Amino acid sequence: MPWQLFASIAVFLVTLYGFSKRNKVRYPPGPRGIPILGNLFQLDTKKSFETFAKWKNIYGPIIYVNVAGQPIVVLGSRKVAIEILEHRASKSADRPRLIVAEESTGDMNVGFMHHGDRWRRMRHAADYALGYKNSSKYHATQAAESTILAHGLLANSDKWVSQLERTTSSVMLSMVYDLPPILSLDTPAVVFMNTFIECIARVGVPGAYLVDSLPMLENLPRWLSKWKRDAEQEFKKFTLKFEVMFTAIKDKVATGHEQRPSFCVSLSENQSRNRLSDRECAWLAGTLYGAGQETCHDVVYLRHDIASRSPATCSGRIGQSCGRSRLPSFSDAQQLPYIRAMVKEILRWRPSTPAGLPHILSEDDYYEGYFIPKGTIYISNIWSINHDPDVWGADADDFRPERHLDEHGNLKEPGSEAHGHFAFGFGHRICAGRHVTNNSLFINMATLLWTMRLEPSKDEHGNLLKPDANSKVMNGFVMRPPPFKFNTIPRFQDAEALIQQARDEVMVEVNARPVVL
Repeated sequence: MPWQLFASIAVFLVTLYGFSKRNKVRYPPGPRGIPILGNLFQLDTKKSFETFAKWKNIYGPIIYVNVAGQPIVVLGSRKVAIEILEHRASKSADRPRLIVAEESTGDMNVGFMHHGDRWRRMRHAADYALGYKNSSKYHATQAAESTILAHGLLANSDKWVSQLERTTSSVMLSMVYDLPPILSLDTPAVVFMNTFIECIARVGVPGAYLVDSLPMLENLPRWLSKWKRDAEQEFKKFTLKFEVMFTAIKDKVATGHEQRPSFCVSLSENQSRNRLSDRECAWLAGTLYGAGQETCHDVVYLRHDIASRSPATCSGRIGQSCGRSRLPSFSDAQQLPYIRAMVKEILRWRPSTPAGLPHILSEDDYYEGYFIPKGTIYISNIWSINHDPDVWGADADDFRPERHLDEHGNLKEPGSEAHGHFAFGFGHRICAGRHVTNNSLFINMATLLWTMRLEPSKDEHGNLLKPDANSKVMNGFVMRPPPFKFNTIPRFQDAEALIQQARDEVMVEVNARPVVL
């Protein structure tokens, strides 16, 4: 009997057993599927979060689906997600195996990695370098980039998309690899890293490759598996470049050269303590760049969508804190609760990864009488959780920063939702760079709103071209708003001169720094 036929029969019998067993236990509610394939054809891999949100209205906050024998449980409320992914984190800290992603990264991407010793070592290194205490080390880099961005947008708002892409790429290269601000998207390091990000966005979508849904296809000969040949080439290419980039920093640290704070400097200085190899350090740095660049790009992009639609609301209270003689700084943060509330609200209202990243259950479990078998994939539908009217009120679908402020205009004390949203994920897998991300968004938003007003463009009839708040564009598992146009207007008379002066000062310092790569 050909092995392919044997494998097919085995899958059929296992799946049939699963369906027969389901009739004897109480699973969470969910849509009915078809024999063998289950709910496979009911899932939209591009905008699954919208499908899950609709199902929540029908079946409730915990939903069971089956995809070709693979049980999946969708968590659609804060209560359920916190109980399962936070309070029972030891059972749900692992990731499901994405075969193509694993091959393309050599199982070195900490975001997709199995919850084992390597993950713990790499995650500990990331938590230390990016934690709340050390996140302030990157303030100077983030402030410099916000100045360059504000100057560029005020001078030429027509090219705002490329300027935002430059900013997010540049700030991540600076924070991770201590590169000075890049001025062109054609910089080789940016081109290479964008290739990596595109790969991760492609292979990181559950179900995007047939082999992830039907793992038996992994055993096909290499010459019949184009995905396998491509993945091997991608891993070699990324590994070579990542190791060169990390080693350049490590060598400088070893020779005693004074270094600006960067993620690779932290990895180099603490490599022995963290018990990481050069390859693990190199991949951890590359993975951080990819995650941070994509998240910051999409949220910065979205911030302009909001500012362009409601400039009066976005003006904040910056002038009261900074006056008109200097740019905002991180020292102003406590006096700018509205800007900090805007950061929280952006991440709540439009999370970059609306369906989250999947977890997997390591042992059988029960939730309120429902049986959840070992090996179940958990999907935290961040979209539903962040838009739950039972938590955020009847206006949960509206952008309203005031929901994060108390009656005196101060930022509310965090409750169980420590960040005012769940865009950073849950449990042991919560985003390691969340503090750095919050800081970057704060200083960018404060600097731009201090410098300029962002107003919607007009059509030939003088009508405002406001972005569609409900339109969404997916790039793999990451969501971003559609393109839109806006105009930038200096907020006060000397704004252009002051931002030009600040930008010149940044560039003097930049030109004095050597380019490492």
